[in-house]
Amino acid sequence: MHIADFDYALPPDLIAKYPASERSGSRLLIVDAKEELLLDRRFADLPAFLRAADLLVFNDTRVIKARLRGRKPSGGRVEILVERITSPRTAVAKLRASKTPKENSIVELENNHSARIVGRQGEFFQLEFSQPLHGLLEEIGEVPLPPYLERDAEPADRERYQTVYACNEGAVAAPTAGLHFDDAMLHRTLNAGVRHAYVTLHVGAGTFQVLREEAISANRLHAERVQVGVSACEAVKETRALGGRVIAVGTTSVRALEAASATGSLQPFDGETDLFIIPGYRFRAVDAVLTNFHLPRSSLLMLVAAFGGSDRILAAYRHAVAEKYRFFSYGDAMLVFPESTRSGAHGS
Repeated sequence: MHIADFDYALPPDLIAKYPASERSGSRLLIVDAKEELLLDRRFADLPAFLRAADLLVFNDTRVIKARLRGRKPSGGRVEILVERITSPRTAVAKLRASKTPKENSIVELENNHSARIVGRQGEFFQLEFSQPLHGLLEEIGEVPLPPYLERDAEPADRERYQTVYACNEGAVAAPTAGLHFDDAMLHRTLNAGVRHAYVTLHVGAGTFQVLREEAISANRLHAERVQVGVSACEAVKETRALGGRVIAVGTTSVRALEAASATGSLQPFDGETDLFIIPGYRFRAVDAVLTNFHLPRSSLLMLVAAFGGSDRILAAYRHAVAEKYRFFSYGDAMLVFPESTRSGAHGS
């Protein structure tokens, strides 16, 4: 397989630069591989496609204000995107500058704060900050909107680029499928007998990384921090016993559950994963996926294609383009049911 196999034509005007006026006001494309159906619906219709005893698994990571703007002592501008906080005052980050700062050089930040370049790891830099990062980011950081939005964060993004259930700080990008849920929708699913469970995957800046090798298997993903607790594992086990389906809300929830199932069965997991899910992967923990529409040639699109079948998912994307769905982080959603709805039987 090659990256070009996961390309598609997307008119720029279908990229959602801003969210829908209401969280649950977006559209929903139902992709049912078993029934060979594509259904155009609204996200408000989601409960009609769920059953009592189903389990929705959410990623409860919280986006930090990870973008910082500074200057070199020479006056040159530097933009810092924190990838991961490694201690109270240190982090791994991406830097954007006209000329790459040297090791031990200083980046001057707002309000007399600063960051020192400690070292480099490939595309990422190790930084040491003058103040503890938690307070510094809250004071001068900006919401790290995806680069394809081509705009600076606005006050409304502080709330809308965050799920309503976010609680564990650490992500630099939102788990966007969860952005469609408001409190009313969460309660509607619970009232329909659908249970909820939560995992944590701190989405890193690597989620927007361009895959550089044309042969898919030659690429590697950056590791992300994952926590799957006992309660989530028990909820999945109970769902199986009741004959319900495990529905992952977002590719990050899929990745977390599958990373925790690497031994063959779902177990509590607290660590890092660089799991790269591509067609041919056999899913162990997930029966359906709720997700947004992803960038062409991206690892996230490959994950969804692995779940729903490459031909079927790419056909669904062409349908979404023709029907003018809104794409990417602030765009519309799709709910994918594979040919088999029993965990362990999936594959492309």
